[in-house]
Amino acid sequence: QVRLAESGGGSVHAGGSLTLSCVASYTTDSRNCMGWFRQAPGGSRNGIARITGSTGDTWYAPAVEGRFTVTIDNSKNTVYLHMSNLDPSDTAMYSCAAQSKVKECRINLFDTWGKGTMVTVAS
Repeated sequence: QVRLAESGGGSVHAGGSLTLSCVASYTTDSRNCMGWFRQAPGGSRNGIARITGSTGDTWYAPAVEGRFTVTIDNSKNTVYLHMSNLDPSDTAMYSCAAQSKVKECRINLFDTWGKGTMVTVAS
């Protein structure tokens, strides 16, 4: 069973930075692939980043690539999302994600999400 708890959301001005944290209670297998999703007001939930725990290999959605960085600290069972140069379009509910059983670390294979933490970027 995987349980996720995000924190670190808040309000920032455009151009600012913010780091989100996700404390995860996951299986050894699930630790091999962790991700971040976001859902803008009125929009759908989209995957924006993922990381392979064992190797540190990462993937980012085009909308955030170059501005966001996902890292993981296995000793603390925590995955982070470092966000910089934030834009109002980044305003969304951010949630971390895991896979019950990892077969391949692809953004479309996640099946478990946390409650999320809200990030609001003002102009």
